[in-house]
Amino acid sequence: MEIEAAKAGYTGDGTVDLRGRPALASKTGKWKACAFLVVYEAFERMAFYGIASNLVNYLTTQLHEDTLTSVRNVNNWSGAVWITPILGAYLADSYLGRFWTFTVSSLIYVMGMMLLTMAVSLKTFKPTCTNGICNKASTSQIAFFYLSLYTIAFGSGGTKPNISTFGADQFDDFNPHEKRTKASFFNWWMFSSFLGALIATLGLVYIQENVGWGLGYGIPTIGLVVSLLIFYIGTPMYRHKVRRNKSPARDIIQIPVAAFRNRNLPLPNDPSTLHEYEPQHYIDTGKRQVYHTPIFRFLDKAAIKNGSTDDSRPPCTVTQVEGAKLVVGMGMIWLVTLIPSTIWAQINTLFVKQGTTLDRSLGPNQFQIPAASLGSFVTLSMLLSVPMYDRYFVPFMRGRTGNPRGITLLQRLGIGFIIQVIAIAIAYAVEVRRMHVIRVHHVLGPKEIVPMSIFWLLPQYILLGVADVFNAIGLLEFFYDQSPEDMQSLGTTFFTSGIGIGNFLNSFLVTVVDKITGRNGGKSWIGNNLNDCHLDYYYGFLLVISSLNLVAFMLASSKYIYKKESVDVKEGCIDLVEAKAMPSTPLGICN
Repeated sequence: MEIEAAKAGYTGDGTVDLRGRPALASKTGKWKACAFLVVYEAFERMAFYGIASNLVNYLTTQLHEDTLTSVRNVNNWSGAVWITPILGAYLADSYLGRFWTFTVSSLIYVMGMMLLTMAVSLKTFKPTCTNGICNKASTSQIAFFYLSLYTIAFGSGGTKPNISTFGADQFDDFNPHEKRTKASFFNWWMFSSFLGALIATLGLVYIQENVGWGLGYGIPTIGLVVSLLIFYIGTPMYRHKVRRNKSPARDIIQIPVAAFRNRNLPLPNDPSTLHEYEPQHYIDTGKRQVYHTPIFRFLDKAAIKNGSTDDSRPPCTVTQVEGAKLVVGMGMIWLVTLIPSTIWAQINTLFVKQGTTLDRSLGPNQFQIPAASLGSFVTLSMLLSVPMYDRYFVPFMRGRTGNPRGITLLQRLGIGFIIQVIAIAIAYAVEVRRMHVIRVHHVLGPKEIVPMSIFWLLPQYILLGVADVFNAIGLLEFFYDQSPEDMQSLGTTFFTSGIGIGNFLNSFLVTVVDKITGRNGGKSWIGNNLNDCHLDYYYGFLLVISSLNLVAFMLASSKYIYKKESVDVKEGCIDLVEAKAMPSTPLGICN
């Protein structure tokens, strides 16, 4: 079927246009379609980071929340932003498709941005101030502010998991040239995301603190509306994946149920005796056959022929069983990404509050650098590292490993996690230095400035940016690439939910650490006065758990086996594309 489509000028993967007609390969998809999506992504990230990077300062300076409460609320909101994509991905994969789920959700997102701009602009929704002294926000003002924030989180739940996968859908896996181009897609996709974040952390943060919060939130709101208009201009060029399975999540769930039902049946030694359709079935339906892998063998019992006494319940196919195995394997990797996400959460919370205590003056005019603007160095290091990674590192490693990506996806993650451990070690050392300066200069008050330059924080920001080029982009590509064919939106929610849980975990950790260390009159590690607490102990704690997590990742990656599926279809046969398992040394180079 794919050969016939290619001869007729259509895409080989069965994608269609918005009206359901076969997509013409020459007039749709590829980078010319992705250009519209990239513009949206840049503006959307500008809007998100315009809020997230300085939210902790708004909560403490405008709503007068204490440090612990503001950190917890930022983490909870960020967690919600990254968790809600589970719902959006489910709706896309099971009911609406990526395009229409994105369309509805983007309208909710814009509405939330408009409400938030109103919340920080109109006097009715802001605390009143007299002679420079501001009252605490009223219950209704707080409620409206957080309603706006969580409307954004809800809208983001439908846009985040679908826009990147929709972009990846613009490349035909059955076209060798497009498949090679797709290997770089996620690198450049994240490059546009970083660009939006850079504008937010450099420009919007300064506007918020020096011009006004209303303008600082109004600009990205307008930008988001404009980017949506640009997105819809590209509609005739978009390719849409056809949903061949109406409920992929349900099919995954039925595998362990069927395996449990057949638990007393002997498992055949030869996997070829398990139930599977003929290769022609996959050629005719345009679906991809996934081949047997020797892990999680207990699930293979779901594909035992004649295992069920109920004729209305045919055995599951090997392809279906392997889909469930992929989800289990991704879950195993997902668990060891939670601590790295917790480390990332420090950038918009404790790192910012830490920066407010340091000397932020720059130049002879004593220009004051907004503490949140230091996050721009995370983005700058990403922007510089992505082209270097894609244009130099990948070709260099490809020549030595033979892997089209240069290194395997899990090796990429491992390198990122190692750099992240180094970054938190430096953050710990810098905080030890800051505490030393505080003792020497007898700095006690919560608003006293420590005579130490904010640029001491620069190395930890830069290293976290470099780490993200490996682990953030690597995670997004890993979960998209390894997901079952009909669950790629849901698959990418492994990436987003990991970040969300990481934020919730950080919120939980700072709360528990504060309660334990501050009980019985003790000095809290994360007190309201960062000049009189032990933030260095907390960073040391994060260093320990991130190091232990790195060991856990190496163990998990050594057990993981990549998906094996048919992709390249020729007349009369299917070529097997097999991804190799990780070698026995988790970060070793594949042969």
